[in-house]
Amino acid sequence: MTLRAVLFDFSGTLFRLEEDESWFTDLADADGSPFDLEAQAEVMRRMTAPVGQIVQLEPEFQDAWENRDLDPALHRKVYLEVLRSSGVLDGQAEGLYARLIDTDFWTPYPDAAEVLRRLHEAGIKIAVISNIAFDIRPAFERIGITRYVDEFVLSYLEGVIKPDPKLFLRACERLGVAPAEALMVGDSEEADGGAALVGCRVAIVDPVSTIERPDGLLTAVADVLR
Repeated sequence: MTLRAVLFDFSGTLFRLEEDESWFTDLADADGSPFDLEAQAEVMRRMTAPVGQIVQLEPEFQDAWENRDLDPALHRKVYLEVLRSSGVLDGQAEGLYARLIDTDFWTPYPDAAEVLRRLHEAGIKIAVISNIAFDIRPAFERIGITRYVDEFVLSYLEGVIKPDPKLFLRACERLGVAPAEALMVGDSEEADGGAALVGCRVAIVDPVSTIERPDGLLTAVADVLR
């Protein structure tokens, strides 16, 4: 069946949260020891991992973790705890969390704008489906590509998180396409791969740094753009 729509994940797919060295200039643990590069990388991984529980949590935080992408307050509560559990002090945790939810700090992959533009010009419908607890649309506005996206389907607004089939079906319905006419592009087999259960095709990209993946999206949608 001809593909008429492409559904994109956000984090690790179209954009990536990439740290600046200045974020960690004053970052130190309770003993005053600065975080080395490995520790800094681990903090970033814990802030952006798409699935899986990344630290052991006390019972009072478990519900917040499981529902973090449905409620901004729960998202803030549990990620501050994740950072504290990673050795980040309270004030520093607040600063890092503020960057996590500020779309000005999210970097687009090099081919993201081109891919969305070319799909739009080819008459392909586009939706962004994200497990997220904050508004990502300003990231698209910042680089002038909002006009290419037909629908933003965000978990905290929809009350559903991937891989729940309802989120993929909802996106397809709003785009006016059958699931078999849609390609889901994401970075998580577990979350984004759930689209296959409703009949979508799936392409998984590697959520490496933006420098390391200059044309991953172009490769993922190559068959659609032929």
